Amino acid sequence: MAAAPERPPSGPGPEGGSGGGGGGTPPAETGPARPRRRNGRAQGSLRALGAAAAGRNGPPKKAATVVAAPRAGPPRKASIAAAAPRAGPPCAPQKRPPWDLRGQLGDLRDELGTARERLRDLQSQNQGLECGNRELRERLEQLQEEITERERRESHLSSRLGSLESELEQSRSLAEGLALEKRRLEEEEEQRRRERDEARTRERALSEKLENVEAHLRQVQEQLHVQLDRVAALQEVERSQKSLLAEQEERIHRLEMERRRLHNDIQELKGNIRVFCRVRPVLPQESERQRGLHHLHFSPQDPKTLVLTRPDESHVGRERRPELRYDFSFDRVFPPGASQQEIFQEIQLLVQSALDGYPVCIFAYGQTGSGKTFTMEGPGAAAAPESHGMIPRAVRHLFRSTHDLRGQGWEYHFSASFLEIYNESLRDLLLPRGERGTDLEIRRLRPDSDQLHVPNLTWVDVTREEEVLELLQRAGSQRSVARTGLNDRSSRSHSVFQLQIHGQHRARDLQAHSSLTLVDLAGSERLEKSGSVGNRLRETQSINSSLSALGLVIAALCNKEQHIPYRNSKLTFLLQNCLGGNAKVLMFVTISPLEENFGESLNSLRFASKVNECVIGTAQANRK
Repeated sequence: MAAAPERPPSGPGPEGGSGGGGGGTPPAETGPARPRRRNGRAQGSLRALGAAAAGRNGPPKKAATVVAAPRAGPPRKASIAAAAPRAGPPCAPQKRPPWDLRGQLGDLRDELGTARERLRDLQSQNQGLECGNRELRERLEQLQEEITERERRESHLSSRLGSLESELEQSRSLAEGLALEKRRLEEEEEQRRRERDEARTRERALSEKLENVEAHLRQVQEQLHVQLDRVAALQEVERSQKSLLAEQEERIHRLEMERRRLHNDIQELKGNIRVFCRVRPVLPQESERQRGLHHLHFSPQDPKTLVLTRPDESHVGRERRPELRYDFSFDRVFPPGASQQEIFQEIQLLVQSALDGYPVCIFAYGQTGSGKTFTMEGPGAAAAPESHGMIPRAVRHLFRSTHDLRGQGWEYHFSASFLEIYNESLRDLLLPRGERGTDLEIRRLRPDSDQLHVPNLTWVDVTREEEVLELLQRAGSQRSVARTGLNDRSSRSHSVFQLQIHGQHRARDLQAHSSLTLVDLAGSERLEKSGSVGNRLRETQSINSSLSALGLVIAALCNKEQHIPYRNSKLTFLLQNCLGGNAKVLMFVTISPLEENFGESLNSLRFASKVNECVIGTAQANRK
C-alpha cells in the first residue's frame, strides 16, 4: 500500500491562497476572502449613497463629511477582525500522504470546524454590517430629511432675500425721495425764513404807517363829524328842494296840459281841415316857355290870398272884359320863393299835436309835375338837409321834442310803414327789392271798431332821423313812376307814409297813442295833354278815378250827408279815419307856375277851396 501524502497543517492559509495540494478544500481556503469583498462592497455602496446624497443635497464638501461618518461604526471593526488572521505569517501546511485518510479526514474536520468558526465570525460580521447598514439608511434618511429641510429653508430664505432686496430697493428709493423732500423742505424753510424776515420788516413799516393812518383817521373823524352836520343840513335843504321840485313838476305838468289844451284850441280855431297852397318855382328848362308869372298875383299884405288872371276871350252874347280874375283864400299861400323850412314852420304846431295824442294827416294834392313829391319828401335822402321835405322834417321835430319831453318823464316809441296805392291795389314799399309780398287789404281793427289797419304790412321801429331817411330812400326806389307827356318822372301811385307814436308817463300812469300820416297823392292829368296809352292810360284812369272819389267824399262831408262814400276807392277808404273827423288834417295844394297849365291849376284851386270850406267833427286825443 502506498504511503499517504503529508497532511497539511490546519488553520487558515494566506489571503485566499490554497492550503495544500491533492484534493484541497476550496471552501475553506476561500472563506476568509468573501467577507472582505462584501465589506468592501458595502463601503462602496455607502460611498455611492453618500456621493449621490452629496450631489442632490449640497456641495461635495458636505457629501464627503456624510460618507466619512459611518467609518467610526462597527463595520470598521468587522473589517479589522476579518483582516486579523493576516497578521501572522502563513503556516506552512504539512502535506499528508495519500494513504493517510484518517489524517486527511481529521484535517478536513479541523478545516470544517475552522470554516464553521469562520462562518460564525462572518455571520456575526454580517449581522454587524446589516446593523451598520440600517443605521446608515436611517442616517441617510435623516440626512435626506435634513437636506430637504435645508432646501426648503434655502428656498424660503431665497424668496425672503428677494423680498428683502425689493424692500431694500424701495427703501433706497424712499430714502432718496425723503432726501429730496428734505432738501425741498430745507429750501422752503429758508424761503419762509426770508419771507418771515421780510414780513417783519413790512410789519414794522405797516405799524408805522398804521400809526400815521390812525392819526389821520382821528383827524378825518373830526372832519366827518363836521361834514355829517353839514350833510344833515343839506339833507334838510334837499327835502325842501324835492318838495319844491315836486311842486314845480306838478306845475309844469299842469302847464303842459294847459299848453296842449290851448294848442288844440288854436288848431281847432284854424279848422280841423286846413289848406295850404304852394306855387312851385319855374325850373331852368322851363324858363324859355315861361317869362314871368303874370297870371299869378300874391298879396304882400295878406299871405292867405292868391289871384289867378287871364285875358278874356271874346264870346258872342256877353260883354268883353280886359281879363278874367279868380280869387282864392286859404290858410296860407306860399309863393315860388318859399323855402322848405318856411313851409314846415307853419305845420310844426300841427305835427306837435301828434305827440299830444291827436291823429294828424297831411296830404299833397295837385296836377302832375306841380311839386307834391318835392314838398312831402324833398329831392332825395342824399340831398342837402335844407331841401328835405315835410316827412323828414316832421320826424326830426318829433324826435327832438321827445328828447325834451323825456326830462318831464315821457317815453316815446315810434314805428313806421310806407305803402302805395297803385291801380287800386296796395303795395308794401318796405319789402326787400325783388320780394313779392302778400296781397294787402284794408280791415277793421276789431269788428266793433271804426279804426282801420292793413294786416301783413311791414312796420319798422325807428329811433333816429337817419333811419327814416333810409326808409324813404328804400320806398322811393320801389315806388311806381314813369315818364309822361307832362312830367319826365311822374308818380303813378298814391304813397302813404305812416308813423305810429306810443307815449308813456310811468310816474303818472299816462299813455298817449296817435299817428302821423303823410300822403303824396298822384298827380291829376288830362289825357289829351299827357298822351298816355297802354299801361300809362290805365294808370291815369285809376288816378283820376281815385281823386274823383276823394272829391265826392269831401263834398259829402261838406254837405253833412249821412252816407259818406269812403269805399268807392282804396284811397278814401284808407283815409277814412283821417277825413272822418277823428284827426287834424292839412292839405297842400300845389300848382304849376306855367301859364300853359292854367286850367289844371284852376281846377286844383277850386277843389282846395271846397276842402277849405268843409267843416268836420272835432278831433279827440287818444290819451289814457
